[in-house]
Amino acid sequence: MPHRVAVLALDGLLPFELGIPHRIFGRSLEPAPGNKGAKLYEVVTCSIRPPGPVRTDSDYAILVEHGPEALATADTVVIPASYELGPVFEEGRLTEELAAALALVRPGTRMVSICTGSYVLAAAGYLDGRPATTHWSSADHFQRLFPQVRVDPDVLFIDDGDVLTSAGVAAGIDLCLHLVRRDHGAAVANEIARRTVVPPHRDGGQAQYIHRPVPEPQFATTTAARAWALGRLDRPIQLRDMARQESMSVRTFTRRFREEVGASPGQWLTQQRVERARHLLETSDLSIDQVARDAGFGTATSLRQHLQAALGVPPTVYRRTFRASAETP
Repeated sequence: MPHRVAVLALDGLLPFELGIPHRIFGRSLEPAPGNKGAKLYEVVTCSIRPPGPVRTDSDYAILVEHGPEALATADTVVIPASYELGPVFEEGRLTEELAAALALVRPGTRMVSICTGSYVLAAAGYLDGRPATTHWSSADHFQRLFPQVRVDPDVLFIDDGDVLTSAGVAAGIDLCLHLVRRDHGAAVANEIARRTVVPPHRDGGQAQYIHRPVPEPQFATTTAARAWALGRLDRPIQLRDMARQESMSVRTFTRRFREEVGASPGQWLTQQRVERARHLLETSDLSIDQVARDAGFGTATSLRQHLQAALGVPPTVYRRTFRASAETP
C-alpha cells in the first residue's frame, strides 16, 4: 500500500500551502520507464469537522471530503499554516475540537508542519524539548509562547526524525522534497523537483530572506564561486581559491557568502559533496572508494563519517536501501 499522507485543513488556511503536499507527494512515482511507475504516496485532505466547507484566507472556501477520522489511518500528517488558529496562536493551547482530532493520530505517525502550522504541533506537545522552526517573522513570538521548544529561525526546515517543521510558505516545498528524498532517494525527489520547476535542494536557510532595516550595499555576489566549486567537487577546494573567483578577500568573501547562502563556505561544500555522493551511490556501480574520490571526500572513511553525520547511515547501507528500492518491480 502507498504511504498515506493526511493533510489537515484548518479554517483560515493558505490554499498555496495546502496544495504543496498534493503536488510533491501526489506526483511521486516508483522509478520506471516513461515515469509510469506506481504512486508512492496516497494523499488525502481532512478537516477537524465532518466533511464540508473549510474557510481559506482568500475569497473562497474549499470542500473537504474527509473528516478527522482520516488522521487515524495516516502514516504522515501534514499541518499547513492557518490565519485563524485562535487560542493556539494566542495562548499556546488547542481547542477542544482540534485536540479531539489530533487524539486520533496513531503513535509513531510522522508529524509535519508547514510555516506556522508548527504552532499546532507545539500546542499539542509534539515539539517539547525538540528543535523546530517556523516562519522567521513569527519566530520570536513562537519561542515566547513555547519556551520548551528549541527554535531555530534561520533554517528552511528541521528534520527531527518523526517530527519535522518548515519555515514559511515555499519552505514547505523544500521539506516535502526532503521527505521524498529520505523515503525513496534523490533520484525520485529530483524528478519531482524537475517537474515542479524548483531546485531539488535550496542552499542555505531562511536567514537570507529576512529583511534587514539598513542593509549593506552589495555590488558583488558569490554565484560565480559556487558555480566554479560545483564543477570541481572531486578536487581540493580552498577558501582562498573560492574568494579569488570573485576577486574578494577571504574575509569579505566569507561574510558575503554567509549573507547570500545562509551557511559558511565549508558547510556548503560539505553539503554539496554529500549530495554528489548520494547521487553516485544510487545511480552508479562505482566502489565506495571511487565515490568518495569523485565526491571530494578523498577516502572511504571520510565519506562514511560525513554520510553518517548527514543521513545517519553509512554508504553501503544507503546504497543497498535505495538501489534495492529502485530495482523493485
